[in-house]
Amino acid sequence: MKKLFIVIAALAVVVVGALVFLASNLDSVLKAAIETIGPKVTGTSVTVESIQLSVKSGSGTIRGLVIGNPAGYKTPYALRLGEARLEIDPSSILSDKVVIRSISVIEPEVNVEGGIKENNLSKLLANLEGSAGASKPASDAKEPTPEAASKKLQVDDFLFSKAKVAAQLDVPGIKPLALTLPDIHVTQLGTGPEGITAADLTKKVLNQVIQEILPAVTKAATGALGDVSKEANKALDNSKGQLDKAVKGVGDLFKK
Repeated sequence: MKKLFIVIAALAVVVVGALVFLASNLDSVLKAAIETIGPKVTGTSVTVESIQLSVKSGSGTIRGLVIGNPAGYKTPYALRLGEARLEIDPSSILSDKVVIRSISVIEPEVNVEGGIKENNLSKLLANLEGSAGASKPASDAKEPTPEAASKKLQVDDFLFSKAKVAAQLDVPGIKPLALTLPDIHVTQLGTGPEGITAADLTKKVLNQVIQEILPAVTKAATGALGDVSKEANKALDNSKGQLDKAVKGVGDLFKK
């Protein structure tokens, strides 16, 4: 009986120690997971300024998550998620599947650079699609993967709110565009027993976001081209009117 008590006490100490370790290191584990998985999925740099997460309440904040541009583009980044708020079911943190009740990205900043069809976001989208079917390089097998990267996840609600898009397009006649997108919602990700991996979650969310941004930029660019055409026609009409007046003035002189 005494031996059983000692074993139970030892197990309790191990569990408590694990919880304390998790509580004190979860922020850094998540940061390492994002910065490890992100580049493999996007084919670009992915950095995080800071993560704060309370194991007790399940609420947290990710600040300064930056997704870099593919090679060959000059703007500082493709997406900058200034602040993302998390709500996690605390009871699921040590389970096989972590349940994230909500992720809210507030006023992210997006740069679009290049042509209407081929640009940094279309290249990023191609990278996402390529990574979905790409085999894992042998060198990756030697890299330590953060525990958070291998966890099964469930995300009930993802909100991409009031995104500010700056577009610098290589289209003659179009000045830099600035637009704010309507909210983008992605829901019920990984609700099945198998959940969803962090890599697949990243692909699905970015894929949805980019496929909402590009048509919005195309529409704004088309409208800008229409405005340019209207201005050109207006200028032409004004010039024609001035020419008609000049010709009429000359004619009047000969009549005198």
